[in-house]
Amino acid sequence: MNVKVDTEKKLLYVNHLLTYNNTSNDTLYNLILNDWNNAFSSKNSALAKRFSDEFSRVFHLAKEEDRGNTSIKAIVDSTAKNISWERPNNRVDVIKIALNTPILPCSKQTITLLYVVKIPNEKFTKYGFDSEGNITLKHWFLNPSRYENKQFVIQSNENLDDIPNAFTNFEIELVINENYTVSSNLNEINQQLNKSKKHYVLNGTNKNEVTLSLELKNSFVSYKNEIIEVSCGLDDSKVNEVEKAIIIDKITRFTASKLGNSLTSKILVTQEDYQRQPFYGLNQLPGFLSPFPNEFMFELKFLKTYLNNYLKENLQLNPRKEYWIYDGIQVFLMMKYIEENYPDLKMTGNLANMKILKSYHFINLPFNQQYNYLYMLMARKNLDQPLSEPKNKLIKFNEQIASKYRAGLSLNYLDDYLGNEIVLSSIKEFIQENQYVESNSRQFETILEKNASKKIDWFFRTIIETRELVDYKFGKVSKTNDSISVNIINKTNTNVPISLYQLKDNKVVNKMWLTNIKTDSTLVIPRMGADKITLNYNNEVPEYNLRNNWKSLKGFFFNNRPLKFSFFKDLEEPYYNQVFYVPEVEFNIYDGIALGMRINNKSILNKPFTFSATPMYSSNTGTLVGKFSAFVDDNIREKGKLYNIRYLVTGSRFHYTKDAFYTDFVPIIQFRFRDEDLRTNKNEFIQLRQVYVNRDKSQFTTDTNTENYNIFNAKYGNYQSEGTKHFSILNDLQIASSFGKIATEIHYRKLFENNRQISFRFFAGAFMFNSTNSDFFSFGLDRPNDYMFDYNLLGRSETTGIYSQQYIYAEGGFKSKFNTRFANQWMTTMNGTFNIWNWIQIYGDAGMLKNKYDSAKFVYDSGFHLNLVPDYFELFLPVYSSNGFELNANNYGEKIRFVVTLSPKTLVSLFTRKWF
Repeated sequence: MNVKVDTEKKLLYVNHLLTYNNTSNDTLYNLILNDWNNAFSSKNSALAKRFSDEFSRVFHLAKEEDRGNTSIKAIVDSTAKNISWERPNNRVDVIKIALNTPILPCSKQTITLLYVVKIPNEKFTKYGFDSEGNITLKHWFLNPSRYENKQFVIQSNENLDDIPNAFTNFEIELVINENYTVSSNLNEINQQLNKSKKHYVLNGTNKNEVTLSLELKNSFVSYKNEIIEVSCGLDDSKVNEVEKAIIIDKITRFTASKLGNSLTSKILVTQEDYQRQPFYGLNQLPGFLSPFPNEFMFELKFLKTYLNNYLKENLQLNPRKEYWIYDGIQVFLMMKYIEENYPDLKMTGNLANMKILKSYHFINLPFNQQYNYLYMLMARKNLDQPLSEPKNKLIKFNEQIASKYRAGLSLNYLDDYLGNEIVLSSIKEFIQENQYVESNSRQFETILEKNASKKIDWFFRTIIETRELVDYKFGKVSKTNDSISVNIINKTNTNVPISLYQLKDNKVVNKMWLTNIKTDSTLVIPRMGADKITLNYNNEVPEYNLRNNWKSLKGFFFNNRPLKFSFFKDLEEPYYNQVFYVPEVEFNIYDGIALGMRINNKSILNKPFTFSATPMYSSNTGTLVGKFSAFVDDNIREKGKLYNIRYLVTGSRFHYTKDAFYTDFVPIIQFRFRDEDLRTNKNEFIQLRQVYVNRDKSQFTTDTNTENYNIFNAKYGNYQSEGTKHFSILNDLQIASSFGKIATEIHYRKLFENNRQISFRFFAGAFMFNSTNSDFFSFGLDRPNDYMFDYNLLGRSETTGIYSQQYIYAEGGFKSKFNTRFANQWMTTMNGTFNIWNWIQIYGDAGMLKNKYDSAKFVYDSGFHLNLVPDYFELFLPVYSSNGFELNANNYGEKIRFVVTLSPKTLVSLFTRKWF
């Protein structure tokens, strides 16, 4: 390639001479070229869809000059005859070339391509141009795709760094302004200055990617030993160059000793590569809060990024289908590195030395235990996915964290089971045998089975290819002075090996591996003086539940877990029943600031049973208020949409007006469904509940006969949401002794290609019967009465004043208030918004409502919606409605409506939804 860089216009002018060597036994009539840079050209590409799935709108809203594209000027054969080409099946990032002359097996053909690459802004993927004029290039040129199983691999860019390029030999002449420096994973053969332009000649063999870093100020330093040359651009000014050199030399030697020498003589390690795949944990805290020394932080960053790039340079796997091998080897080697170099290192680093934190379980965990807990975070949510699942089907948390760690944990599990470093030697053999040829997981399996002294088919068929959980527990245990009779129960029927330890005074006296326990098994073993037996003592098996893994041989009372009280939260500790206490504050105008202490058992990992009780003191009334909840989760692991059944009971007691309490008690059953393709963000639920309410009488409310009531409520919800569109439907049925009503709500939102967003909400509700004598249970046009206490209303009984202006997205959904605010027969409304600039929108509502003994009324309103923080803080400014022109009103301030949410959970969900 001859590449001329226009740094001002962010363009690459490429003259590309491509020689394709057909090493297959097939005659090729077409070539498939990966053009992943062109994925940035369209808001409908697979890349754009990926961003939208993860609730990122940065790409959709970006200016045209920030987008990338590839403009093909010509494709000709060796006789200068044009070659026809297309982008197949609407894939903007793939090019299909129809060859004028087929390429026969074991023959070559050369074609010439002329194209212009528009470089995207780095804010989308970390690769591209930045605000300081620097450019990092990856996936920037046209390259033939892998050819396997008699066809080319066709994959779109989904921001996963898994381009299926065929391994290629490169020679590139790069021309760039003289004030730029160039760093690359290729070898620099020559550099010349000619008429204010630098001319670089770069080459490399057997590579599937070329990464270029074009900088105004060079941030890369080259380190070289007899093993390899490393060009390192990791940003860490707190570590001096001598220390960096020592660390890099140490890691390159470690890698070579475990995996063998690299096929390539040079590896590039960039800051962008690390930022895209950081090491998630406490090390990501700001420098002044970091519990690890600066040198160790650099060591960890370099180790992770170097291993990743080493494996990509030396293994020719399909990175979308068999990513788990790359990730598994990387994490497995990182665990081995810590074991060899920092065997006593804790997950929390220097925090482990603080006496005030010593009682916390997570403080004392070994560094490598964090991998298991981060994988288990998803397993406990029932959101884990098989390692054999294609990478583009993984939800973000699994793709970035949980599946990577599970892959490494699985190899570590197998290594512990086989012993004698069989897994390490097999990995090394696999890499060295396949450096020059394309490989796959079946070849890896063959090598492992050849080297293993035990049967390991369970590893691939169960651990890799399924999401089956591992969970063993002790049944009946009896003992004599000389022997122990142990019953071991396989709770999940996942037939994989489990380790059994015997301990005396908390020291291991014996370890054995147990196999082929399909349901349960009883065995008799020598006691060896042991006073405790434990399954999976060192957590080498990625097991679902460790709390049922031990039995004391000292007697009955020693098998009871004592209570352990901890402030805020902790990781699950197998040997204790943990109880957490957390200060909590709530506010409403009747109770004022309610201060209390939430007592709960919710650790960082989800549990089958969770309870929470929060007694609170009402500052306004000097009385005791509060709330409680308890639920049991039944996760459904079988294939199908139903993934969770939750049995829940909640209750609360607060003031609903100045002089009166309400007390509610609500038993609930929820059935939760999720599409088998977890990336669709499609959720459904069915909820059945009985709401019991007891309200004290009050002189400040006019409702009569509404003190005590109970309502059966059934709901069905269907939600499908992403960054650029949303659709949901909610059906609601309520039956009480004095009324029965049914309602449906449909919500649709769409962000168009011109960056205009429109949102519609439709509501329709009707009473099946109604013998009430007030509007307490009626449909609300501008605010619901919330008689089931579902919403966080600051002043639920207020009819005037600022607190009466709080807006709730429910029922009629109107913003203006009219003389008739309720409907005791039926109501149907339509709410719409349209954005005019950023967070400024216009809204409009229209609807009809019908009351007994009155004709149906048509009402409407309109105005401005300031969507400052969606669902958290919003303002509605009415302009025109059935009341007339509202801006002329003297009391206009009283007509403004607001949304405010004091729940941290709502704000946190804005950040977590992209991960799960």
